[in-house]
Parts: sequence; C-alpha cells; structure tokens
Amino acid sequence: MRLVVFGANGPTGRVLTAQALAQGHQVVAVTRVPSAIPPRAGLTVAGADVKDRLAVEDAVAGGEAVLSVVGVSYSSKPITTYSTGAANLIAAMSRHGLKRLVVAGSAAIDPAYHPSDSFLFTRIVEPYFMRKPGRTLYEDTIRMETLVRACDLDWTIVRSAWLYDSEAITDYGLCEDFPDGLYTGRADLAAAMLAEVSGNGHVRGTVGVHTDEGTPNLFRQIWREGIRKPRKQ
Repeated sequence: MRLVVFGANGPTGRVLTAQALAQGHQVVAVTRVPSAIPPRAGLTVAGADVKDRLAVEDAVAGGEAVLSVVGVSYSSKPITTYSTGAANLIAAMSRHGLKRLVVAGSAAIDPAYHPSDSFLFTRIVEPYFMRKPGRTLYEDTIRMETLVRACDLDWTIVRSAWLYDSEAITDYGLCEDFPDGLYTGRADLAAAMLAEVSGNGHVRGTVGVHTDEGTPNLFRQIWREGIRKPRKQ
C-alpha cells in the first residue's frame, strides 16, 4: 500500500515510517525539512507544511491512505496546526479520491481520562507540565478531532497517553475512546496506527493505545517530554 505520512520527521513519524517500510509499504514521508530524512528503498520524501493547502494536495496525490502524526511544541500563543492541517488533509483526500485516514490524537483532551492516582502526577505533573503549558495545543487538538469526526472519509483517531521514545513494539493495549494507562511508547502508537490502516478495525471510531512494558521513570519523562524542546517535523 502507498501510505502518505505527515509529520514523518518527528519522533513518532520516524518510527512510523520505519515500521511501514519494514512491512513492505511504499511510503511518502511528508515533512517541512526533507533533507533530514535519508533515502531508503520504498521511500519518497515530500517537502510540505501541513498548513499549506496546495502542498498537501500535491503530497497526497497518488496515495492510498494517509496517516498524520503531526506535532508541535507547547506555546502560550494560539495553535492552529492541528485543525488547519486536518482541514487541508480532508479536502485533499476528498479531491483525490482517498478514503482511509488515520490520525494521532491525545487522551489528554478527554475529561474522562484519569491515568494515575499518584499525588505527584495529579497535583503537580498534570496541571503544571501538561494542562497549563499545553492549553492552546489541546484546544486545537479538540478542533482537529471535531473536523475529522465530521468528515465523510473512513477515519480513525488513535489516541495516545503520555508519549515516550521507544523502538520495540510491545504487547500494547487498546481501549475504546482513550488509553487505560499513563504511557504510550511511540513504537506502539505507530504499530497501532498501521494496524488500523491494514485491518480497518475502528473505522469512524476513536481508540486509545497504552504501553505497560518498559515505561520510563516519571522524572526522566518530565524532562524529555515536558521540558526539552521537541524536534522539528
């Protein structure tokens, strides 16, 4: 299958691209920094910003399914990347006749998601390292999910818990709506998204993926995902 991956140069996008190629898919890796992705068999690199409507249309042309793992840093300023990108993807896919769309969402936007009873997490980590700095990001993620659910494509939203770098796929868990856990390894998120493309298990639905094996130390996770500046995608 020819898969078009947006956010391919991000930490999850690189893992997703590698897994897709290993499974024998043809991959169009879409990124704002195409020079950062080395050439490989089966891989086409396309330079595009998901907020650029015409560039998105060019990247999607000829694909069979689209996967989006676009991500941006926390900011106190309004964020529109997720919602604008979703609108552009939906329009481009509709124009070119593509139906299958799988996007990465976040469990943090669901008020019913309560991943931990830990005092440290619920009173310090979540409000001060996630909710407050991520307010504008989560607001736009909600707008993105709303747009995806309203479209007439065969969409699936795969929500992660707190993401961390991982290479190996584990025996990850899947739950309706949001994950049943605190962490999601990027390898597991990528694997779950590819499984949705191949198996169509949750078409027009939302599923959460969580990792229970080899999860990180909380303080290391705070540094890596809450403080350190994310890589460009």
